[in-house]
Amino acid sequence: MSTEITDTSRRLAPRLIEDWFLANGRDLPWRTALPHSSGCTPWGIMISEFMLQQTPVIRVLPAWEAWMNRWPTPADLAAEPASEAVRAWGRLGYPRRAQRLHAAAVAIVEKHDGAVPDTREALQELPGVGAYTSAAIAAFAFGRRESVVDTNIRRVHARLFSGKALPAPSFTAAEARLAEELLPEDRAESVTWNAAVMELGALVCTARSPKCEECPVAAQCAWLAAGSPEPEYTPRGQAWHGTDRQVRGAILAVLREAGTPVPRELFLERPDGWDGPAGTGSPDLSWGGSGVLHHLDALHRLKAPAEQRERCLAGLLKDGLASESDAGLTL
Repeated sequence: MSTEITDTSRRLAPRLIEDWFLANGRDLPWRTALPHSSGCTPWGIMISEFMLQQTPVIRVLPAWEAWMNRWPTPADLAAEPASEAVRAWGRLGYPRRAQRLHAAAVAIVEKHDGAVPDTREALQELPGVGAYTSAAIAAFAFGRRESVVDTNIRRVHARLFSGKALPAPSFTAAEARLAEELLPEDRAESVTWNAAVMELGALVCTARSPKCEECPVAAQCAWLAAGSPEPEYTPRGQAWHGTDRQVRGAILAVLREAGTPVPRELFLERPDGWDGPAGTGSPDLSWGGSGVLHHLDALHRLKAPAEQRERCLAGLLKDGLASESDAGLTL
């Protein structure tokens, strides 16, 4: 990697990337960095940041819209039990995010008069809000100059400025320093820069199939100048099939659909002679309807060992994502 390439990248990249973003950025309902944005409340941006953690935009959009329609303010969500947040979370994955978002709404009502706090420090005191989320909310909801560094931004920085195919497996101090150095001094421009680099990583500078021919800074890219070297390690994708996460998700799908407690034994053993929702021998689930039957059948089709289902039930109860009474389990 030549010094000249790096210097050129640092000088030209901000303007080129921001111009590209202003012309090509997606018009997402929680986005405020584009000139034609209709605006979004800090609470709406906060919900989006929780939902977008490890979940793609295409799956978040309908869920975000449903949440904003149902709970347009923190007070609206705080007024309902946490189980309703978990139920409405649907299939976004990592349902503890819903639980923490509900807890954050309660804290906002109790400690901030129902208004989302506007500084990174105050935000980070809320349940479920860490370093990245607090910086993102402060920047995108309140226009503060904060270094927002997600996976997409790390990848763009690694290729454009460091000549690496991928960033280090874990966020490093050197990456943090680089992000701070690149952040524009002007507050408004810093917000646009954060959103623009994030969008470039999401749409063009992707992990597996980068569209270098569409990249506005290809001529300044240290990775391309170095001949596009292979990654120094092989990223490990998160397993899903057969994991506790999959089984927990299947159990929660049943509980979300059920209107009353579901007997514990229905999670642990497939009823004798039951061929599924459309088959014979179906258990008496008239209280839950066809949706419960469908999700219960999906759980049993996983063929998870009984001890794994027991472990997942225990974990959901411990995490507060489910509760149990003599009648059975509920959210």
